[in-house]
Amino acid sequence: MSIIDEEASYGYEMVSKLRARGLSLASEGSIYPLLSRLQKQGMIESYLVQSSEGPARKYYRISKPGQVALEQWRHDWSEFRDSVDAVLNGDDRG
Repeated sequence: MSIIDEEASYGYEMVSKLRARGLSLASEGSIYPLLSRLQKQGMIESYLVQSSEGPARKYYRISKPGQVALEQWRHDWSEFRDSVDAVLNGDDRG
């Protein structure tokens, strides 16, 4: 959702952006089921855009509930990452 929070994108474009950022495990086969689940949950919305290269492309954008959830996930990830760093670095946070 962070990718489409930056800019509405279609599935293959998202896979390319994820791979460019080092997530080589991202594939079209894994992203489309995820996009479908996120849409059913109301986290993202889709719309069609005509393409000069073939059929219309389905673009996805983040919804307001999705933005709220993404901010919470970012916060949770930051806390988790900091805790893991503390363990790996032998820091006592308590």
